[in-house]
Amino acid sequence: MSTNEINQLNHPNDDEIDLLALAGRLWDGRWIIIAVTALFTIAGLAYGLLATPIYQANSLIQVEEKQGGLPGMEELSGLLTTTTAATTEIELIKSRSVLGKVVDELRLDIVVEPKYFPVIGEAMARRFSGAPGELAKRVLSEVYAWGGEKLAVSRLDVPEHAEGQPLLLRTTNTGWALTNESDQVLLQGRVNELAQAGGYIMMVTELVALPGTVFHVRKESRYTAIANLQRSIAASEKGKDSGIISLSYNHPDPRRASAILDSVGDHYVRQNVDRNSAEAAQSLDFLRAKLPEVKANLEAAEGRLNTYQVAAESIDITAEVEALLEQIVDLEKGISELEMQRAEIEQRFRPTHPRFQAWSSQMAELKVRRGELDGRIGGLPATQQELVRLRRDVEVGNEIYLQMLANVQQLNIARAGTVGNVRVVDEAAANTTAPVEPKKALVVVLALVLGGFAGFAFVLLRAALNRGVENPEDIEKLGLPVYASIPLSETQQELTRHRTGRLTRKSNADHTSKLLAIDDPADLAVEALRSLRTSLHFGMMDAKNNTLMIAGPSPGVGKTFASINLAAVMAHAGKKVLLIDADMRRGTSHELFQIANVNGLSDLLAGKASLEAVVHQSELQALSFVPRGTVPPNPSELLMSRHFEDFLNRVQGEYDLVIIDTPPILAVTDAAIVGKRAGTTMLVARYGLNSVKEIEITKRRFRQNGIEIKGVILNAVVKKAKSYGYDQIYEYSYHSVKS
Repeated sequence: MSTNEINQLNHPNDDEIDLLALAGRLWDGRWIIIAVTALFTIAGLAYGLLATPIYQANSLIQVEEKQGGLPGMEELSGLLTTTTAATTEIELIKSRSVLGKVVDELRLDIVVEPKYFPVIGEAMARRFSGAPGELAKRVLSEVYAWGGEKLAVSRLDVPEHAEGQPLLLRTTNTGWALTNESDQVLLQGRVNELAQAGGYIMMVTELVALPGTVFHVRKESRYTAIANLQRSIAASEKGKDSGIISLSYNHPDPRRASAILDSVGDHYVRQNVDRNSAEAAQSLDFLRAKLPEVKANLEAAEGRLNTYQVAAESIDITAEVEALLEQIVDLEKGISELEMQRAEIEQRFRPTHPRFQAWSSQMAELKVRRGELDGRIGGLPATQQELVRLRRDVEVGNEIYLQMLANVQQLNIARAGTVGNVRVVDEAAANTTAPVEPKKALVVVLALVLGGFAGFAFVLLRAALNRGVENPEDIEKLGLPVYASIPLSETQQELTRHRTGRLTRKSNADHTSKLLAIDDPADLAVEALRSLRTSLHFGMMDAKNNTLMIAGPSPGVGKTFASINLAAVMAHAGKKVLLIDADMRRGTSHELFQIANVNGLSDLLAGKASLEAVVHQSELQALSFVPRGTVPPNPSELLMSRHFEDFLNRVQGEYDLVIIDTPPILAVTDAAIVGKRAGTTMLVARYGLNSVKEIEITKRRFRQNGIEIKGVILNAVVKKAKSYGYDQIYEYSYHSVKS
C-alpha cells in the first residue's frame, strides 16, 4: 500500500468527517428528537381536539349585462348602456354602504361571548348536547359557562370612550348586571326590559344561564365592525368574465355565517335595484322639466299658424309641398331628439370619444339634409314657404310632445318594475359536518414535522453551545498528552446511587464494596485504569519522588474516582499504595471506604492526631488511605506547613506509591501547594464538561507555580455515534472464559 493511500485512511476527507459528525450528533440525540417530536405531535392533537371549529358559508351572485334603458328612446338608451365588471361589483358588495346595513340589521357591532374555563372550557361546552334551555352542570367556578348558555342583546349603547372596551355581564337571580373590568356596576336590568344609566343603554332579549355565569360583552364602533366584516368576507369571480361572484364567510356558528351572507346578498341586490331605478328617475325628471317648454313652444306654433291662415284666407298647399313637409317634420324630429341627447353626451364623453364623434356626425348629416330641404322650400312662392314653415313647427312640436308624454308613462312603469341586473343564484349555506378549520390531519402532520425540526435544531444547538472537550486530540494540541480515556461506567453510576441512597430498580443494594475496581474489576473503566497504570510506570521513572498528585480544573470531574480506583489497581499489581485525601474542604474518600471521618489529614497537620491514627487500611492489603479529617478553617495554611512536608517525606519511604487527591485548581490554590512536593502531576478532565479553554488555563496556573503537568486523564467518556477513532477503542471488552 502506498504512502498516499495510508494518509487517506488516516486522514479522511474533511467534508466526509463533518457529515459523519453531524449524523452522529443527531443519532446521539435521537431520544431528545423523538421526545420533542412526540411533544409537538401531542400538542397538535390537543389543538385539533380543543380548537373551536370554524364553518364556512358560501353563496353565489350573478351579475348580468345591463340591457335596455329608457323605453321609447333607443338611441339614448344605447348611449346609457354599460357593462359592469365583476371586480367593480365585488368592491360594491364589500362597500360600507352595503356592509353597514348588514351590521345595523344583525347588530354585528355587539360582540357577546360566554366566559369559558381556560383551554378546555369551550371544548367541553361545545360538546354538551342537551334539550333546548337545558344547562350543563358546573364543574369548577360558577363564573364559567359549561354548555347551553345563551345571551341575546338587541341594543347596546355605550359612551364613545367605552367603545371597544371589554365589559362583563353577570347573571343574577332576578336578571343581569353589567360591569367593567374593575367590577364597577354600570347597569342592572331584567330580560326584555330596557336599562339605561350613565350613558349606557342595554336591552337583553334572551338570557339562559345559571346565576353567577359571566359573559364577555363588547360594543365596537360601527366603523370597526364594518372593517372587520370587510376583512372576513371573501369575494371572487368564478372564471374569467363569467359574471358569477362567489362569496364566503367563516364563523364558529354556521347559522350565523349563513345569515350574514344572506343579508349581504339582499342588501347588495336592493342597492343594485335602487341604482338602476335611479337612472330611470333621473331621465324622468329631465323629461318632466322639458315638457312645459315643449308644450309652450307647440302652443305658440299653433297660434302663429292659425293667425297666418286667417290672414291669408286659408291657403292650401299642393301634394308636392305636402310630401316635402313630411320629410321636414321627420328631419326636425330627429334633430330635436339629438339635441335632447346633447347634455348626456357632453357630460359622459369627451369630444374625441367615438360616441361623441358619432353623435356629432349624425347631427351634422341631419343639418345638411335640413339645409337641402330649406333650399327646396325657398323655391316655393312666398305664401307657400311661410305656410310650410308654420306647419312644420306645429307638427314637429306635436310629435315631440306626444313622444315625451309616452316616454314619461313608460319610464314610470319601468321605474316601478326595475329588478336590477344582479341576482342571488345560491343562497348562503354551510356544511355543518365538515368545518374548514382546524384541519386536524394537516395540523397533526405539521406538528409532527415542526417537532422533528425543533428536535433537530435543539440537538444541534446544544452541541454548538457545548464547549466541553470530546476529542482527546483537542487536549493534545495544548501540549498535554492524554494518558487514558476512561469510559463512563454504568456500574460506577449504580455504586454512586447506592452510596447516596438513590437506588433504582437496576441497583444492587448488596454491593460489598463502593470501589469499582473491587466490585467489578472487568469493567471497561477499570481496564482503562490498568492502561493508565502501565503508562504511569514508565512516565514516573524520571520523577523526583514517588508521589503522584491528581488534580482537576473544576469540581465534578471525577478526581476522587480516578484516584481511588487507580490506587486499587496499583495495589492489585502488588504495589504498596497510600492514598491521601488532600481535599480537606469536600473530600469524600472516607465514604467510599466506608469508615468514619474521625482522624484524617487535617487532624494530623494540626497536631491533633498521630500518623498511625490517620492511616487506615482498606479492603486491599496493599492499599492504605488517609481521609481528609475534620474540616479546618485554614486548609491552605496547613498544606504549606512543615508538618505536611515531613509527613510526605516519611510516607514516601514507606510506600511504593503515594497518590494525593486534591481540590480543583481553578477553585482553590491547594493543588498548587501540593504539586510543589509531588514528583508527578496528572490532570483529570471530564468528557463534555471541561472546555479546552479551562484545561489551557489550568495548565497555565500550574506552570505559574512551577509545576508541569505530566498528562491528562479524560474521564467519563461516552460512546457516541459521532465519535470515531481515539475513544472508540473502548467499544471492545475482553473477558475470561470459564473452562
